Amino acid sequence: MPNTTGYCEAKMEVCQSPETAVARASSDIPCLFPASRISERVEELAREISADYADQSIMVVGVLHGAYVFMADLVRHLTIPVRCGFVMASSYGHNTVTSGQLALHLDLIHPAKGEHLLLVDDIVDTGTSTAWLIDHLRQKDPASIRLCTLLDKPSRRRVPVTIDYTGF
Repeated sequence: MPNTTGYCEAKMEVCQSPETAVARASSDIPCLFPASRISERVEELAREISADYADQSIMVVGVLHGAYVFMADLVRHLTIPVRCGFVMASSYGHNTVTSGQLALHLDLIHPAKGEHLLLVDDIVDTGTSTAWLIDHLRQKDPASIRLCTLLDKPSRRRVPVTIDYTGF
């Protein structure tokens, strides 16, 4: 059965409504995009990424926990050789407000030297964690690093980051 879940910005939960995903917050808040539009956009991103890396392989690096469903959907549609890895960093701890201090909780298990890395995140908000992760990955001496996000919130940006592939 095809994946009919949608991604919701509120609390970044995956919602179960196939056509109009609804956030599970204190009250039902309609999501910004229906699941069908999200699926279309993920396929468009995969085509663009596949074209950009037509004769190369990439390592897709998902930022846990938020990006794993988006990353899985994206990777399914890529037409190029792909290896997958995950990283997890947090400045939130057990709070909902950032502490400003980042900690790496999970790093890549595969060597990244000489690899083309595609960092995949669910949302780029302030840019703080994203920029920190990009700097961390640069230390691994990859051939390149590009960033793909499902949702971009430039109005909240505190640290500049270049997003190469944006869903919405």
